[in-house]
Amino acid sequence: MRSVPFARAGVLMGLLALVSVAFADEVKVELKDVPKAVLDAVKAKFPKAQLTGAVKETEEGKTTYEIALKDKGQKVDVALTADGKITEIETEIAAKDLPEAVSSALEAKYPKAAIKKAEVITEIDGAKESKNYEVVVVTEGKKSLEVKVSPEGKILKEEGGGED
Repeated sequence: MRSVPFARAGVLMGLLALVSVAFADEVKVELKDVPKAVLDAVKAKFPKAQLTGAVKETEEGKTTYEIALKDKGQKVDVALTADGKITEIETEIAAKDLPEAVSSALEAKYPKAAIKKAEVITEIDGAKESKNYEVVVVTEGKKSLEVKVSPEGKILKEEGGGED
């Protein structure tokens, strides 16, 4: 029976190794250390924005940057390739500004839940853009969930479940 605790320890160590690999390559960087192509792309897309921070991430040999900024009073995160190609824009919005279909889907799935945060997620692939919504809800049982919802109100993904 001694093998059971060792097996559990092995599984736990394996999971910890995977988690540390997943997060180990994300580092906060100074804006002055971000490549010019990345900063130029962000400034071209958001000319009046105030850049507030940057994160560099290397995953599977590919380096990406996420630039945090404030534009017209809204928090925005822009993900880009190292050569300045924008791949995703996350714009924080007020819960009241969610489309009716999104609000209705969330209310139906999570009655009495409170919306803690809402964002418009714009994914960019070449000339093609697609929009979805990412909403953090806190359920009546105090569970915090991140829910991705299509503009039509289809729930695409749910993550979390931890107590808030």
